[in-house]
Amino acid sequence: GRDGDKWEPFGDWNERCARDHAELFSSAHSVLAEVVDFVNRNAKARLIYEGERLEGFVAENDEEMERITTFIERARARHPNLDYQRNTVYLRFCHADYHKGAALAELARLLEIPRENIFASGDHHNDISMLDGKVAAMPSCPANAIPDVQDAVRGAGGYVAQKDFGAGVCEALLHFTGRALSCSGAL
Repeated sequence: GRDGDKWEPFGDWNERCARDHAELFSSAHSVLAEVVDFVNRNAKARLIYEGERLEGFVAENDEEMERITTFIERARARHPNLDYQRNTVYLRFCHADYHKGAALAELARLLEIPRENIFASGDHHNDISMLDGKVAAMPSCPANAIPDVQDAVRGAGGYVAQKDFGAGVCEALLHFTGRALSCSGAL
């Protein structure tokens, strides 16, 4: 908000997102029911609901997540707008048109920021959509990023830092800006 006391939407993005997600979850009910059945029969993952609606799940470990996402990929073939964002053992279902890359593109459009001036950094699956070089001309990741993220960043001509976590993000930002500052205070 203007005085920092409450959140306010910027443009009509949130309205469109909410509408498209409501339509998606209504139309993808049968696919999501298959996912629930698969998880209940074949995994120990904890399902996450918002009211009656399945929002996602938390897997026991990476192997279980891989098994469940392999099933989801097959099941969602009948409903291509049903997608998901994942980070380690956490997964949330979403509309295929709404992800970090799309959010970054919309914000850049609203603020009229050219691609050449956009820096993006991430470390996991849910970040890949903003690291492909389409929206951000300066894609990067810290050294602790998963291999898929590092591959995406390299494929986009970006920078894979030698440092982990926040220090790696700082290193990448300094790489792109050409500044000779220290990242010693970065987490």
